[in-house]
Amino acid sequence: MTSSEIREQFLDFFKKKHHKIVPSSPVVPYNDPTLLFTNAGMNQFKDVFIGTGTREYKRAADTQKCIRVSGKHNDLEEVGYDTYHHTFFEMLGNWSFGDYYKKEAISWAWELLTDVWKLPKERLWATVYNTDVEALDFWKTETDIKHSHILKFGEKDNFWEMGETGPCGPCSEIHINLSDDIENPKYVNAGLPECIEIWNLVFIQNFRDTDGKLLNLPSKHVDTGMGFERVCAVLQKKTSNYDTDVFSPLINLIVDLSKVQYDSEKNKIPMRVIADHIRTLTFAIGDGAVPGNDGRGYVLRRILRRAARYGRKINLLNPFLYKLVPVLVKTMGDVFPEIKEKQEYIEKIIRSEEESFNITLDRGIELFDKIANDLQKQNKNIIPGDDVFKLYDTYGFPIDLTNIMAKERGLSIDEIKFNILMQEQRQKGRIATKEKSVAVNLNIDDLRSFDLIDGFCEFTGYDELQSDSKIIGLKKEEGRDLVILNKTPFYVEAGGQIDDLGDFIIQGNKLNVLDLIKIEDKTIHVIDNENKISYSTGIEIVAEVDRKRRWEIMRNHSATHFMHAAMRKILGTHVQQAGSYVGPDRLRFDFAHFVKLSESEILDIESLVNEKLLENIPLQHHRNVPFEQAKKMGALMFFGDKYGDKVNVVQFGDFSMEFCGGTHVHNSSEIGLFKIISESSIASGVRRIEAVTGFGIEKYLNHQLNNLREQDEKYQKLLDENKHLEKKISAFKLQSKLVELNSIISNPSVLNEINIYKGKVNAENMGEFMSLGEELRNKITHGIGTLISEIDGKASILTVVTDDLIKERKLNAGKIVGELAKLVDGKGGGRPHLATAGGKNLARLNDVLINNEDIIIKFV
Repeated sequence: MTSSEIREQFLDFFKKKHHKIVPSSPVVPYNDPTLLFTNAGMNQFKDVFIGTGTREYKRAADTQKCIRVSGKHNDLEEVGYDTYHHTFFEMLGNWSFGDYYKKEAISWAWELLTDVWKLPKERLWATVYNTDVEALDFWKTETDIKHSHILKFGEKDNFWEMGETGPCGPCSEIHINLSDDIENPKYVNAGLPECIEIWNLVFIQNFRDTDGKLLNLPSKHVDTGMGFERVCAVLQKKTSNYDTDVFSPLINLIVDLSKVQYDSEKNKIPMRVIADHIRTLTFAIGDGAVPGNDGRGYVLRRILRRAARYGRKINLLNPFLYKLVPVLVKTMGDVFPEIKEKQEYIEKIIRSEEESFNITLDRGIELFDKIANDLQKQNKNIIPGDDVFKLYDTYGFPIDLTNIMAKERGLSIDEIKFNILMQEQRQKGRIATKEKSVAVNLNIDDLRSFDLIDGFCEFTGYDELQSDSKIIGLKKEEGRDLVILNKTPFYVEAGGQIDDLGDFIIQGNKLNVLDLIKIEDKTIHVIDNENKISYSTGIEIVAEVDRKRRWEIMRNHSATHFMHAAMRKILGTHVQQAGSYVGPDRLRFDFAHFVKLSESEILDIESLVNEKLLENIPLQHHRNVPFEQAKKMGALMFFGDKYGDKVNVVQFGDFSMEFCGGTHVHNSSEIGLFKIISESSIASGVRRIEAVTGFGIEKYLNHQLNNLREQDEKYQKLLDENKHLEKKISAFKLQSKLVELNSIISNPSVLNEINIYKGKVNAENMGEFMSLGEELRNKITHGIGTLISEIDGKASILTVVTDDLIKERKLNAGKIVGELAKLVDGKGGGRPHLATAGGKNLARLNDVLINNEDIIIKFV
């Protein structure tokens, strides 16, 4: 029986049991930031298990592409050395969402294994959780397995949990004993190749809360997973997964390329590693990931380099991995057509990475050998962390690659020192990111704390920006409320398009909508209610989206579709979305491409988009279209969107048609003009375009004109002034102004035993102003200083605090200057020792000095 037949028989079996056969989700889980890669069949149904989503069907089955290379599920070290672990594998699975349960799951599993596939019953063993009497009884009553082949185990082996909290439950595993000692229970769960787990039946019936307590779920689910490669080995009577027809075409090609036979462990291990890793690389790149320096990109780079290094063991010295892609596409492309569609792109990415790594690989190996030889001469066996870091930083050796090479020489590595050096490097390169200040994390269980009326929240935002609504859910928190409406025009962030903002009109009061959260069929509006306006569920309100902001978002979102279509026509159909941002200010589009776009390509894309926009193409918004029908229409799928049984398709004539749940303009002319403002690389094989439309064009042009004026002014200034003399004059001016500080320092006032210094200085710019502030702080002890100045026609304020007051009295210059800034209708802040502020009301600048002590007294 071929692997294709095995896969088909599994799906047909459950189709006859009234299961919906669903497609595999991508191995890149765009909707789950907690995962680098999809590592189990249940990932695409995670929202159902945690209660934030539903499906139109109660039973499902599929074959899911999985990658396990990090975290809890990390099989990388075993790959190649044993015969049944892989970084990429298929997981055959069937699910019940509150429908059938243990009885059916157990009996159907036994039926498939023994009646359909004819596995020898005497070799099969079942394990159950030690308190799961129900599952134990069903194994005895619903199957004819030997009762002595049913074993109990504890939480480690037979209790499944999604995480530290959340849905969980007992599981029942099916093992096959391939040894001659088929009646001996010692092989089960022993991690031996003679007895392997082939199917895990998970019964999700509990919820573990934050206190660790197990609660019963109102609905019980079934989640099963069967290792496809393992069951193929069993059914094809092979002792190794790598000897099945899943891997043999790849192994045969590796033999041809290397001229080395697959006849000894020395040769088999590198061939297994290569065969496994090319599958991971092909499927991950096919689903939008690319090798890089961070996150999943770094994982893929590690895998590629590990495979390349093992290639050296069998005389594959030149790039070769990309040559394996066609045979993989030939054997798996019919089941997973995405790798067939993107074959050329996948090959180019892999080849580019191989060529880049090969440049430094030989030099890195040479350095490693020198380090290892020197250590062994000194009778030492630990490679210093500095050397491990140098191999990583200079020669691109991932730590696990260095670790493997070290083990082959009987050495170990100083991983602690390496991690310290890595942390120092990250610290130097870290860029702070600002997160939403009002974000709220909720799940389905939090809805129980709402005053909630039955009903769902209808989205009206495709057709209107203002809706007369009724509050059906309410939860009040300090300073803000969480509100659920029976209908809302507010769009919740998805597919790259950011949240709407706007207002609620509640009993004549206008309250700001600060944030949105989607749980199941309910949109939760986070409302600013600092004034504690009183209201309750059941009342009528008006929900109004910020109209101007939404229109800018819609222009940018629709323009993204036009740009995507234009890029595919001009650059090639390998272009695919790898990420996006659609906001009111701009659009950002990440896409797969190999080289920097030329100026002419950028102009051609702009020209084609603007040509189409002027054609006044109307929007055709196909809503709630069956998923398969939408695919047959020819609609392209956007990465990052989550697709159910029914989808929305956005179409602009015959130019663009894509899956999309976002909001859009009514016709192309409403977008206005389109302008690309930047193009850059963000990872190997992935580039980024930023563009503007509508009023964004006006802002962009004004910004460019201002830049031109500034550049022209600078140019004229350089022509008119001698640079050397200008520096001397500037230095002289600063020194003369420092003298002005002496009068300020010589005449302090005293407040609560603290010296207070204040005065006005003449600073030409903020740099000079801050230099004067630093000088003031250096010259005073135990005090607070305030300086004011007029800079560029605006009121400028600077406050300094000495170190002793920061430490002993917890004073903060930023807080003081923030209060002073209010006197000139401004704001400011900074660090505890020095902070600045600016304001529009220049006429009140002297009031800062007049009221200085009155404000400082609040803090001291």
